[in-house]
Amino acid sequence: MPTEAWWRDAVIYQIYPRSFADSDGDGMGDLPGITARLPGLRRLGVDAIWLSPFYPSPQHDAGYDVADYRGVDPRFGSLGDADKLIDTAHELGLRVLVDLVPNHTSSEHAWFRAALAAGPGSPERQRYIFRDGAEPPNTWQSVFGGPAWERLPDGQWYLHLFDVSQPDLNWDHPEVRAEFLDILRFWLDRGVDGFRVDVAHGLIKDADLTDWTAPSVVLGGLEPAGPPPPMWDQEGVHEIYRQWRSVLDEYPGGRILVAEAWVQPEERLARYVRPDEMHQAFNFPYLEAPWAATELREIIDSSLAANDEVSATTTWVLSNHDVVRHASRLGFPPGEGRRPGIGIGDPQPDAGLGLRRARAAVLLMLALPGSAYLYQGEELGLPEHTGLPDEARQDPAWERSGHAERGRDGCRVPIPWEADAPSFGFGPTDASWLPQPAIWAEYALDRQVGVPGSTYELYRSALSIRRAHELGSGELVWLATDPGALAFRNGDVVVVTNFGDEPVALPGGARILLSSEPLDAGGLVPTDVAVWAML
Repeated sequence: MPTEAWWRDAVIYQIYPRSFADSDGDGMGDLPGITARLPGLRRLGVDAIWLSPFYPSPQHDAGYDVADYRGVDPRFGSLGDADKLIDTAHELGLRVLVDLVPNHTSSEHAWFRAALAAGPGSPERQRYIFRDGAEPPNTWQSVFGGPAWERLPDGQWYLHLFDVSQPDLNWDHPEVRAEFLDILRFWLDRGVDGFRVDVAHGLIKDADLTDWTAPSVVLGGLEPAGPPPPMWDQEGVHEIYRQWRSVLDEYPGGRILVAEAWVQPEERLARYVRPDEMHQAFNFPYLEAPWAATELREIIDSSLAANDEVSATTTWVLSNHDVVRHASRLGFPPGEGRRPGIGIGDPQPDAGLGLRRARAAVLLMLALPGSAYLYQGEELGLPEHTGLPDEARQDPAWERSGHAERGRDGCRVPIPWEADAPSFGFGPTDASWLPQPAIWAEYALDRQVGVPGSTYELYRSALSIRRAHELGSGELVWLATDPGALAFRNGDVVVVTNFGDEPVALPGGARILLSSEPLDAGGLVPTDVAVWAML
């Protein structure tokens, strides 16, 4: 695969900076901590990393409220630390993607502070979405709960589809467009290999701000199929990304744009990855699919078909910083629906069942043609922290929803590296910005490295085999198998995943390359197990 198209079959590892590695013991992960751990990611076998935001921010939404797009928050380090991270990653053969948050800024951004000072009708307010009126301009609701409009003492309202501290930008304003082109160039000039674009489907709003009375869809959920709501997936977003693409194409080495767009059906999502727009879009219908053969096959087929129509790669994902970790999500009966966080007193997943299915799920995903994303800690089999004390929660969704939504903190807990070290090796002290559960010791990396059958070694073997057999650039061909199972061939590898209650047979003469769990005594594939084999 040419260097310029590295992204078509890449495996990209998401790093949530505040929870990955803490170099100075303050309880908050940082860029030097990440840099020190990069050789371990090279050994794991991923191709690139994606960093969630590390920009200066008041951290009302864990850094997705950006106050300065050209800096590094002192909590995480300095611009020099960012440069060293990028350089070190490149020396190791890892590419680096950074998060870009263009839908909204922090209320502490210089532009918004200027807008507040300048008052109604000023040019400074034109960069955001301000409106007059005795009542809110429409019925829109915040994704985090409550109204999406905040009234100022001078009588004007401003739109915030997320937290009140995250005012939405007005993307019909030429200064906004010019500013983000400059931000792209700032980071491209520093060597980043691309951008994951936050809320990529939200930049353009319906010009009339039409009322939308359907219930607000909370984070980590797809809108029902149908016409797009007036704040999401408007036609005008595509013009923006065509302009961004032209900027990235000026730089060598295959710089990429990745859409976080909670859009369905797949045909509408595929419009974001047409040849002159973005390179990848996360496959959230796949992430949200129940653990069931029929539904997964339908989503795999429709995803591949929709992306083939625009000559794009399909980008598979099972977990990220916005959803319940799949090792816990899959521990519930299939089809029970999405859970916006899990906490004390909530129905609890079956941890053993969830991990068993999670191991099978990643073998299925990594055998599919296209690109794949891993979320930090999933290679350890980490579950959601479902016993996180409510008083420790920091996600704005928890407060704004009136404590109806537990929020996303449970998937953001600092990950364990060493079972017997302070903060399980996250940092040199016991400090941890979110409390780690005692059970984390069982999942620590040092308990799994070199241990046959561990989840870490399963991932490492899968990534090695995936690369050796070029599964990411292959082609899927379905094979006949028992009801309740899926079987397909990709190149010279056959993949069988059993979702049913009864064991299923491998094709005759199959030689096992990797299995998420041992086969049964008769050589059959047990329930909730995936196998890679060669004929």
